[in-house]
Amino acid sequence: MLTRRDFIGRGALAAGTLLWGTHRAWAGANNRVRLAVIGIHGMGQSHIRAFNELPDVEVAALCDIDENLFEEVIAKYFTKKGLKRPKTYTDIRKLLEDKDIDAVSVVTPNHWHTLAAIWSIQAGKHVTVEKPCCYNFFEGRKLVEASKKYRVIVQDGAEQRSNPCSQTMAEFLKNGELGEVYMAKGTCYKWRKTIEHFDDEPVPKGVHYDLWQGPAPERPFNRNRFHYNWHWNWDYGNGDMGNQGVHEMDVARWGLGVTLPTKVCAMGGHVMFNDDQQTPNILMAIFEFPNPDGGGDKKKILQFEVRHWISNSEIMTKTETKTGAGGYMATSAGNSVGNLFYGSKGYMAKTVSEWQTYMGEKREPGPSGSGSANHYANFIKGIREGDPSTFNVSIENGFYSCALIHLGNISYRLGRSLEFDPATQTFPHDEEANRMLTRQYRAPFIVPEKV
Repeated sequence: MLTRRDFIGRGALAAGTLLWGTHRAWAGANNRVRLAVIGIHGMGQSHIRAFNELPDVEVAALCDIDENLFEEVIAKYFTKKGLKRPKTYTDIRKLLEDKDIDAVSVVTPNHWHTLAAIWSIQAGKHVTVEKPCCYNFFEGRKLVEASKKYRVIVQDGAEQRSNPCSQTMAEFLKNGELGEVYMAKGTCYKWRKTIEHFDDEPVPKGVHYDLWQGPAPERPFNRNRFHYNWHWNWDYGNGDMGNQGVHEMDVARWGLGVTLPTKVCAMGGHVMFNDDQQTPNILMAIFEFPNPDGGGDKKKILQFEVRHWISNSEIMTKTETKTGAGGYMATSAGNSVGNLFYGSKGYMAKTVSEWQTYMGEKREPGPSGSGSANHYANFIKGIREGDPSTFNVSIENGFYSCALIHLGNISYRLGRSLEFDPATQTFPHDEEANRMLTRQYRAPFIVPEKV
């Protein structure tokens, strides 16, 4: 079994010898890309389906710590469709020894995203990593460093970046068509019921629980710290701002044209339910950015809000959008997920695949845009045709958007407003907050300081 030292050694070799254009993805017959999906519960199955639909792409391996998932998933997405049975692994380190694998899709819980991505990068694999690309601020910095050091393609899971809808939105705002864009809002209003309370219990047969915990602290097994409900536990997840909300946070930051804030304030709580959830189901976060070219106070504001119960719908466009690319929920009955942008000439409402402006004092319908694309196909195209030095800006943008999530959660958990220095990427004179930019890692699952 590979150790972390083995990975670093192999990664250094890859950095020195993996020349652009010589990886087997280009040498293989018909440019065939052989890919592994890491994490096959929930969203991982969307990745399997999407990659299986692409020409000259083979999902050649599956990796998951829950062996109970393999047979059903393989039957549903491979053998019943006449596709070749993939290899199966429970340990990512064994998977990454497989020289026939060109690329990996990381669809694990959040606390594994960065470590799985960095290990894969160091092993010479191209990587697409689900949102959020990092569990904490420190991890995002390390992932960006790795993406710049190694000559492989690294894609962030912010699917809306691939959509013509989002691209035309960003261009419209950048060109000043909405005037001075001084504020953006992201909403994540999703109907979510109580997760109730469950006692700790024995680890289910077939579950490699030590591997599942990975970098996180060792805890007894509990179904509310396992499939999906891990989202609402601070050891593994980042709440809904870092789950569904990361898409809308990315769009809000993109449309504003900002990176890291100078101030952050977040408040909220876990209301209504007396259950095992630790993360807030009501959250309001506000970020302030410098705006030297703006009027008045020379600042831009980004608001983000999470609601988990009955709510009004704020994001209104011409067409109600129910699902976006990849199948994740956008806006439908009971949910209001999307973005608003406010400018000196009007405002814009945006969902996954459509944006609509309302111009002037009378807020009359103005220019609009729409269109979806295939984020998975863009990753494969990047492997075949892209240049990592330009394509990997994707993961840097992912880090900046995830950084806002982490800064907002730190403010919420500390219960106070925070000053942040984008130059040093620290909270000045605030060691309590700075400690929360990273975590204590459980050996041997340690995100390295030096990638």
